[in-house]
Amino acid sequence: MTTLFDSYRLGDLTLPNRVVMAPMTRVRAAAGGLATASMATYYAQRATAGLIVSEGVQPSLLGQSSPGTPGLHTDEQVAAWRQVTAAVHTNGGRIFAQLMHSGRVSHRDTTGSRPVAPSAVAAVGEVFTPTGPQPAPVPRALESAEVPEQARSYAEAALRAVDAGFDGVELHGANGYLISQFLSSNANLRTDRYGGSVTNRIRFAVEAVSATVDAIGGARTGIRLSPGGTFWGVEESDVPALYTALLTELARLDLAYVHLEATADDDVLLALRRVWPGTLVVNPVLPMGPKQTGRTDADRWLELGAELISFGRAFIANPDLVERLRTGVPVAPVDESTYYQGGDAGYLTYPSYQHTA
Repeated sequence: MTTLFDSYRLGDLTLPNRVVMAPMTRVRAAAGGLATASMATYYAQRATAGLIVSEGVQPSLLGQSSPGTPGLHTDEQVAAWRQVTAAVHTNGGRIFAQLMHSGRVSHRDTTGSRPVAPSAVAAVGEVFTPTGPQPAPVPRALESAEVPEQARSYAEAALRAVDAGFDGVELHGANGYLISQFLSSNANLRTDRYGGSVTNRIRFAVEAVSATVDAIGGARTGIRLSPGGTFWGVEESDVPALYTALLTELARLDLAYVHLEATADDDVLLALRRVWPGTLVVNPVLPMGPKQTGRTDADRWLELGAELISFGRAFIANPDLVERLRTGVPVAPVDESTYYQGGDAGYLTYPSYQHTA
């Protein structure tokens, strides 16, 4: 039987185990969206993961969601990320950059521009801005001729990611951000080729992934999805048909993986497992739910057919999570108040188990 600690071949990479560190926003970047030495230490501490997926990285200034998030759209950002990727590789790890275009989940005070989206429909909730939380604004609907440029922004950032030393990229197609907004039936009210039917609603996702594959190759490209998820107020009609159509199109591109969040019932996810012929990463626990992914959740999804299992919050307080899972050592709890507060406290200050005795 496959275990979490068996190696796995992912594209050109050999992963020493099946544990993936899921992308998690930590808002520790410096001014200008620059990665920092602390970020290099943070990721290097967790390099025993089979694969690390970075926090969401904006592919353009327009795509930035919150203050303090890093980018991959300037030469300075590329140079800053090299200290992170070098530190991870020096510690024996592998790291993909998650490319996250926020779409409507942003604010003019953060980017200097009105957010863009498939349609002029505001997200539900408050967005973070330099002066604190503010209601999500009504975005500007992209003109038909503008949509391909936003799709290409992922590919341009992917080229920069490879230049910065990343082993690949994951497009953030989940959780109510731009790709997810196009998939949605209430955030996307378009009547052109990017809206309405299932075929049209998946078009932006397919174009963004295709452009990225053309830029850096399918073996270095993954995508994260949250079927049926309702983050930031998005809704999706006919989830099984929508994601079956999407995965059928993506299957032509020989991607490194598809990363599914457990935002739908098991029967839906298992049906998508049957549709998707490539590597499947599963995140078994809802991102903001009441519990962290544990060994039982991971083993269950390995039995159900996932090749890799991603762990999010458990990695924050446990830089040595892989070894804790291997040996059955307790997983330390995380201090949620430090998620987004900045600084090194609650970021670099969680010790490995042998130092807590």
